[in-house]
Amino acid sequence: MKRAIFPGTFDPFTIGHYSIVLRGLSIFDEIVIGIGHNQSKKTLFTIEKRLDIIHQAFANEPRVKVEVYNSLTVDFALSVEANFVLRGLRTVSDFEYERNIADANRKLTGIETVILFTETEYSFISSTVTRDLISFGKDITAFLPPNVKL
Repeated sequence: MKRAIFPGTFDPFTIGHYSIVLRGLSIFDEIVIGIGHNQSKKTLFTIEKRLDIIHQAFANEPRVKVEVYNSLTVDFALSVEANFVLRGLRTVSDFEYERNIADANRKLTGIETVILFTETEYSFISSTVTRDLISFGKDITAFLPPNVKL
């Protein structure tokens, strides 16, 4: 079985994240979305709310699982017996960051990183932008996966 993890803070989980996971399902048998604790990030949504959002998005997709982790991402991958890390790229600066982590993960464990480029129509959407819009009372429905209600 080809299992991948899709790690992130997902505060909140956006339509861009959703698109990467859906496209990843054409490559992998199962994807475990890992909500990681990042102590350097101040989050808007609780872990429970982020779990709820992702569960709403994939309510009808049994090949997608969601777990919370508080470890190195590569250790989380090993704990769920994943062979791959799935990542999405929006910008060139994302590439430099992701490449360094992918190289370290492969050196430590042999786990490969598979990168999918964000679809053009979602390339400007980030959790940071979405949180900013929320803080100013804007409607972010178009930034969220279908059928997700905050």
